[in-house]
Amino acid sequence: MVNAQMLSGYLDNSFNALMVSGGGESGQPQNGGTDTTLSGWKDLPMELLLRIISVAGDDRMAIVASGVCTGWRDALGWGATSLSFSWCQDHMNELVISLAHKFTKLQVLSLRQIKPQLEDTAVEAVANSCHDLRELDLSRSFRLSDRSLYALAHGCPHLTRLNISGCSNFSDAALIYLTSQCKNLKCLNLCGCVRAASDRALQVLKLRQHTLREPLFNLYYLDAGHSLQL
Repeated sequence: MVNAQMLSGYLDNSFNALMVSGGGESGQPQNGGTDTTLSGWKDLPMELLLRIISVAGDDRMAIVASGVCTGWRDALGWGATSLSFSWCQDHMNELVISLAHKFTKLQVLSLRQIKPQLEDTAVEAVANSCHDLRELDLSRSFRLSDRSLYALAHGCPHLTRLNISGCSNFSDAALIYLTSQCKNLKCLNLCGCVRAASDRALQVLKLRQHTLREPLFNLYYLDAGHSLQL
C-alpha cells in the first residue's frame, strides 16, 4: 500500500513536471507577471491537486492523501465522486469504516472482494455518510446480512445500480424493502442470491414496474447471469 512518503515524492515529481511544461523552472509564473509564486506542491490549488491524484489513477493514493492534512481531506471529500476498495486484500471492513465519513460525495463505490472481508458495520458506515451514492458493488460479500440492505434503503435512496451477486445471506423481504425505498434503482445483479431472488421477490419487482410505469428494470439473477427485463 502506498504511504505518505511515496505520495509526497510523486507530488514533487508532478509539480516539477508542471513547472517545466509551463516554462517556470524557477517556480515563477508565466502569466504576464502576476504575483502568484508556487514553490512546491503544498502551494498548489486544491483543484490542481485533485487533478494530479485523478491522473495517477490509483484510488489508494487518494485514500492516503485524505489523511495528510485537513485541507486535503476536505478537498478530496468534496471532490471525489468515485472510489474503489477492490485492491484491498486485508482489513477492508476496518478501512471502509474509518474512511466513509471523509468521502461524503461519492456516487460510485466498488467494494468487490476476492475473499470475504466486508461486514454489515462497513455498509452501515457507507449508508450513514454517502447519501448521494448511485452505483454500489458489494459482490462476493458473503458475510453481509439483511442489516446492510436495510441500511442502504434508508441511507442511499438514490441508488441506480446495485451488484449484490454472491451475497447469499440476503432475504427476499430485505430485497423487496430496498427496492421500495430506492425508487431510482434500474440495474440489480442477484447472481447467486438464492434466498433474495425468490419467486415472490421477482413478482414484486415486476408488479412495481407495471404500477409505476417505470423504464425496464435490468435484473441479473441466480447463477446463470442472464439478464431479465421486467
